Amino acid sequence: MNTNTSNVDRVIRVVIAIAAVAGAIALGFGSVWAWVLVVVAAIMLVTAAVGFCPLYRVFGVSTCRVPAQPRA
Repeated sequence: MNTNTSNVDRVIRVVIAIAAVAGAIALGFGSVWAWVLVVVAAIMLVTAAVGFCPLYRVFGVSTCRVPAQPRA
């Protein structure tokens, strides 16, 4: 599995995950919206950890720099 997220993208995902968990705590875990935020946080953390976003693959997006191709 190739990475398709840059380091900046991964840091942003971790920040979003932290904010989502904080929002879930603020709402209280008995709320449906709190659990939606927990799921969002989990997805963000996993994609940040592995460096791969399936939606990026579907839409053909990559924030990771592509190494230069050697000239022949």
